[in-house]
Amino acid sequence: MSISAGPPRVELSWGEVYGLGNWGRAQIGRLPGGFPARLYPVPRGGIHAAQAILAHQQAEGEIEIVPYPSRATVIVDDLIDSGATREKFAKYDKPFVALVDKSSKGSPFYGKWVVFPWEAAIGETGPEDAITRLLEYIGEDVTRPGLLETPKRVIKSYSELFAGYHQDPKQFVKVFEDGGKRKCNEIVLLKNCEFVSSCEHHMLPFFGKAHIAYVPKDGKVLGLSKLARILDCFARRLQVQERLTYQVADFLYRGIEGENELDSFSEGSACVIEATHMCVCGRGVNKQHSTMVTSALNGVLWDAEPRAELFNLIRG
Repeated sequence: MSISAGPPRVELSWGEVYGLGNWGRAQIGRLPGGFPARLYPVPRGGIHAAQAILAHQQAEGEIEIVPYPSRATVIVDDLIDSGATREKFAKYDKPFVALVDKSSKGSPFYGKWVVFPWEAAIGETGPEDAITRLLEYIGEDVTRPGLLETPKRVIKSYSELFAGYHQDPKQFVKVFEDGGKRKCNEIVLLKNCEFVSSCEHHMLPFFGKAHIAYVPKDGKVLGLSKLARILDCFARRLQVQERLTYQVADFLYRGIEGENELDSFSEGSACVIEATHMCVCGRGVNKQHSTMVTSALNGVLWDAEPRAELFNLIRG
């Protein structure tokens, strides 16, 4: 399995933050209210962002920093990532400007891990710091010996558990001619293929086995290990079992995102998953012996006869 070291890292200097301040001032100037502008800086990165913008004011009184969002004309922060902070301040009905916007695919910072100089100055430069804060939140002593390396270990494990974000399932497609006089046009089934994924609602594991099938077209077969790799590519992400099931089946039948690259070898596909969910077993309803089963079928495997044959093969 290909293990990713995480997203590309960008460490901004104070000079680069100063330059972004000029960009931020320009954004404020394009707003309906324009100048003069009263900025409320979101603690704590927004304080540095507001100061960087203030450094570029072109006239006395053009920019003022205020202590309350209700008195501001613009809310200012250092970073828009998921958009959660912006949403928190939406109740004030004020424009929200950040020096770095990672939420837009057109941004040069999209998909990157951004470190600001004030974070680097106190050693908060990586995702490990978030794990440390979570340990503190649950009441742990993060200074005890058993936990000193835990944040690094957690982030290292994430690079494997969520490796699918940095993989393209098309990289695992390798098709062979079966080489026989009678070309293979029957069900090909990989049974009991183990997998581990993570529930996107609680970030807890769910795991089990998948049964992956397809019907070759014109005698073209997929390398056997590739079925397992395609499963892992989709599983090693935050998931729900229902989506994971149809992502695997749909990819084998018609490719992803509506692309028809794989029709050349597949007349039909199916994926059946049986899994145990820790969000059900270890919390909430606490049903330790429950199993969730999902299925997705495409093409000729929707027809009654091959569908029955498929499920007989899985049960057999």
